[in-house]
Amino acid sequence: MVFRSKPDLDQLNLMSKGNMVEHLGIEFTAIGDDFIEATMPVDSRTKQPFGLLHGGASVVLAETLGSVAGAMTVDSQKQLCVGLEINANHLKSVTEGKVTGKASPIHVGKSTQVWEIKIFNEAKALCCISRITLAILDRK
Repeated sequence: MVFRSKPDLDQLNLMSKGNMVEHLGIEFTAIGDDFIEATMPVDSRTKQPFGLLHGGASVVLAETLGSVAGAMTVDSQKQLCVGLEINANHLKSVTEGKVTGKASPIHVGKSTQVWEIKIFNEAKALCCISRITLAILDRK
């Protein structure tokens, strides 16, 4: 098991109230021993002017999943995770429905973590693949 703490989905979705996660309609939907998933609607909040899912919205979903997953691996009283770098390859356009992101660990170390986030459309086709690197910092 990768996660030190495993909040329930209601806790994660409550934590999302009043910030960008709620604004974009991101909803946490599953937590396993080594993954976390969330959905995001493809609608007026997440589309670019040409009617396609905005790449930046996909990156917000990816960073949300990677950051929350990283936070679940540390003692939050002693440490926190902050993003160092994120990248995304947009592989397939999406114009409607919902996308689902799934974050899985590549490396969970003492000072850094790397998470892979795959984003799928409703037909389960891979639309975006992202990787986030997190730094693990001691709280002061």
